[in-house]
Amino acid sequence: MTKQLLIIDGMALLFRSFFASAAMNQFIRLEDGTPTNGVQGFARHVLTAQNIMKPTHIAVCWDMGMHTFRNDLFDGYKANRPAPPEEMLPQFDMAKEVSAMLGWQNFGIKGMEADDLIGSMISKWKDDTKITVISGDKDLLQLLNPSTTIAFTKKGYSEYDVYNEARFIEEYGIQPKQFAHVKAFMGDASDGYPGVKGIGPKTALKLIQDFKSIDGVLEALPTLKPGQRIKIGENEEMLKLSYQLAQIHCEAPIEADLDQLIVPNYDEDTFGRLQERGLRLIVKHAKSLGL
Repeated sequence: MTKQLLIIDGMALLFRSFFASAAMNQFIRLEDGTPTNGVQGFARHVLTAQNIMKPTHIAVCWDMGMHTFRNDLFDGYKANRPAPPEEMLPQFDMAKEVSAMLGWQNFGIKGMEADDLIGSMISKWKDDTKITVISGDKDLLQLLNPSTTIAFTKKGYSEYDVYNEARFIEEYGIQPKQFAHVKAFMGDASDGYPGVKGIGPKTALKLIQDFKSIDGVLEALPTLKPGQRIKIGENEEMLKLSYQLAQIHCEAPIEADLDQLIVPNYDEDTFGRLQERGLRLIVKHAKSLGL
């Protein structure tokens, strides 16, 4: 049987689940008042994905705190993001606990983002298994290769916008690895780095389609329109820094063998522990899917 690894961007699903239900004030509290809406939504989302995609292996990647090596490179990195709502604070650790209770392997390295772990897993196992990543983060497009698919969350628990390498090349006219060069020019408002002021997504993409890389654009600077030449020339240092921030690092140590990530069987003991914690919605959902 072909191996299929499902990699979950844990924080992306946790935040998505939290805000989807928090908007309607549905925090699904435990008896002691602790909110669980994000955690239960996260687990139900992963269980649904497992039911749809039928992976043989599963891994969940997490950000470990706000500060990463990218903050050391640039003070403004993600600096404009609001603090998480109070109801979400106890759910970060709880999500990892519930993930482990269900038998999923958690991965997180202090100072690195989940994206870097996802990239490192793909780099490590791309020749051994087909890989699907579930996330909401378009930066991950740079990780596409012949054995890797990115499924972006779209609606509810079951609708995804799925990219493989062929679709990306057809739509963007570049190779996936070149996407970080595009991001460096256009910047990323949510991540807080500006790229080259005045260069938008369309122009950024056209520059990389024409000149292949940041270095290629800089070499061709004298041939560009005067406006572009001035903008890029004035922001060359920020352009190079933005590339460092946009590029996903794929060398993080992944302390696991693929065999350790085999999808678990959910038994009555597992369900019993979840019930005791008051996480009934997860149990109900898993049983409704026949898992």
